[in-house]
Amino acid sequence: MSNYLKLSLLGAAVLAASTTLAQPPAREEGPRTPAPRLADGTVDLNGHGIWELPYITDFATRMVGAQKGDQPPMLPWSKALWEYNRSNDVKYDPEGFCLPPGGPRSMGTPYPAEFVQQEDRILIIFEGGGHVWREIHMDGREHPEDVNPTYFGHSVGRWEGDTLVIDTVGYNEKTWIDFNGHVHSDQMHTIERITRPFKEVLHYEATIEDPGAYSAPWTVAWDIEWTDGAELQDYICQENNIWLVELKDDLGHPFFEKMEAP
Repeated sequence: MSNYLKLSLLGAAVLAASTTLAQPPAREEGPRTPAPRLADGTVDLNGHGIWELPYITDFATRMVGAQKGDQPPMLPWSKALWEYNRSNDVKYDPEGFCLPPGGPRSMGTPYPAEFVQQEDRILIIFEGGGHVWREIHMDGREHPEDVNPTYFGHSVGRWEGDTLVIDTVGYNEKTWIDFNGHVHSDQMHTIERITRPFKEVLHYEATIEDPGAYSAPWTVAWDIEWTDGAELQDYICQENNIWLVELKDDLGHPFFEKMEAP
């Protein structure tokens, strides 16, 4: 088991701590009913319930059109850093420090999420990943010319029929793309497409374009299951993160200095 996720988590919200650990069994396909709609006819991306985000440990396994064993088109530096992250059991994964997942990774971190749709914006609220949310502007604005880099970047959205298209720039470099150690630069630009073909299913697709870390764009996709009537729980990663006090650097020294109480 990787040391990265030696966290004391709440209840059933315990993460698998290694990409070699067996994934939980797939949920049996239930009923498929029409997607709900708002009063104006727009697809309702939520309702009374939660989206059970899957645990996508390795985005390479979800690349559209890829064969088994294929990797994203990494540049030499990002490939070297990915190999380094793999060599130390991804112990420096920012999510292990309770930092936000950011980017598309937020949709592959295994805690539930909800959508809040308003006329001029859509919010996605995440139970885990640092207890965070992201805001998608739906009022027709453009990206700022000098965007301030953040974990989730600056997102603008639009509807193309029943597909929510989200264009995001302005990511900082403090996150990884996935648990497997794929990284990105602050040049990352994502286009996400979200549909709700049935009430019980959300289809998520993200194209990652990052000339600072990859030689070509690449796309990942997966489905997300709905749990009707459920609610988000109060989960605070920082509260019980014992991993931080046990973490050692590559030379075996404590990663953090232990301070004596005054």
